[in-house]
Amino acid sequence: MTDFGPAIATAYRAEGAVISLGRGVHEGAVVPEAVVQIPLAMMNRHGLVAGATGTGKTKTLQGIAEQLSAAGVAVFVADVKGDLSGLAAPGEQTGAAAKRASELGTAYTPAGFPVEFLSLGGLGPGVPVRATVSDFGPQLLGKVLQANDTQEQSLDLVFHYADEKQLPLLDLSDLRALLTFLASDDGKAELEGIGGLSGQTVGVLLRALIGLQDGGGEELFGEPMFQIADLLRTAPDGRGIVSCLELAAVQEHPELFSTALMWLLAELFEALPEAGDLDRPKLVFFLDEAHLLFDGATKAFLDAIERTVRLIRSKGVGVFFVTQTPKDVPPAVLAQLGNRIQHALRAFTPDDAKDLRATVSTFPKSEFYDLAELLTQLGIGEAAVTILSESGVPTPVVHARLPAPASRMAPADDVDAAAKASPLHAKYGTRVDSESAREKLAARTAAAAQAAPTPVGAPPEPEPEHKEAAKAAGGGVETVSKFLQSRQGKQLQRQVVRGVFGMLKKRL
Repeated sequence: MTDFGPAIATAYRAEGAVISLGRGVHEGAVVPEAVVQIPLAMMNRHGLVAGATGTGKTKTLQGIAEQLSAAGVAVFVADVKGDLSGLAAPGEQTGAAAKRASELGTAYTPAGFPVEFLSLGGLGPGVPVRATVSDFGPQLLGKVLQANDTQEQSLDLVFHYADEKQLPLLDLSDLRALLTFLASDDGKAELEGIGGLSGQTVGVLLRALIGLQDGGGEELFGEPMFQIADLLRTAPDGRGIVSCLELAAVQEHPELFSTALMWLLAELFEALPEAGDLDRPKLVFFLDEAHLLFDGATKAFLDAIERTVRLIRSKGVGVFFVTQTPKDVPPAVLAQLGNRIQHALRAFTPDDAKDLRATVSTFPKSEFYDLAELLTQLGIGEAAVTILSESGVPTPVVHARLPAPASRMAPADDVDAAAKASPLHAKYGTRVDSESAREKLAARTAAAAQAAPTPVGAPPEPEPEHKEAAKAAGGGVETVSKFLQSRQGKQLQRQVVRGVFGMLKKRL
């Protein structure tokens, strides 16, 4: 058999900057020379952090985020339970973290890192992250609404109509108003040339919108919309800022927050230019509770995820899916995850045993371990690791004992105060209510009522002084149609296209 220490050290050797994953373990003992690490330049080859509950996935994520920040790379993490906020504070000089460093033969230096606390729409502590309904797009919105293929196609039609008629869909009330209008006689007439909406489908979507509103969607959708460039910042000392999305207040609504995470990733895909191979990524994005994205997803939605993950690497973004087993991720996406950190799995039931066999089948063969046995015996903070080397070759699987985070392994103090002290809070803290589809449709209805025939014998209504202004603000169908047929209108339509997930993409 090949000597373990030199074989692992050679396989995981790197010339450039690296992210440490600790030391290899063989026959129950740490082997100091078996250094396990990921080349920083390969962090945009995407990855998977998996394992059963309580096996250390969150602390692994925390430790990797710290090292990326120290290397000047921006990081995005979703903090489902609230304990990742500890990234902002140094850990304890003594305790479990120091003990782990001693086991690995490394020094332990507590440190805090620059963290920006975010929250979905201001639900919970953090700078509010909002999206307009238009920019969220029909596919992502359909996923949140648990729409089937037919309902998702109907949403496509609604968004197409809103774009064509210049009706901004900013919040859920705009979408409700537009759905109600399109189900009316006037609305049905306008959809005759491009298809139609059944009353049953509209009813289902309206009921789903009520559920979304009660589940936090009312706060998520609106303005000001979060600008994706604010995830790509560095601190004055050159360290990458860790954007920590606090989700404890919405963890009971997993479909909402998991789809919102995909929206942020898709925004990155749409906004960033091609960058090619970089010596370090611009951003590493950790997508927690990843299995929620794929549960009940339509084929179009899955295709959009696959396309985003496949192409975003060349834009300098690495994506790590965090979930329980590789089986949670569709094969087309899993095939693109070159860096794998698999924590312990449990095999208490026949289904668990089946998942274990499926997980083992996704790893390279190992001459050092029986992987089926290893994956059930890993301790907390240990993992089976295989990564892409600098030459792009998968490394042999190694049982790694990972280093503890340098920051606090518990929630930070007063996250709310830290968020309100951020310059981003002045930018996003106050909700804005701009004129949108709801107001325009209401103005149109009012204009139609004014234009109704005057009863015989009744005196004529006086001409309102603001009639022309009302027409411009109301955006009646005739006015909008004429504008869209004009040279300026056609130019505007050419500027507006829908990209991945049907999101609104503006070409300037």
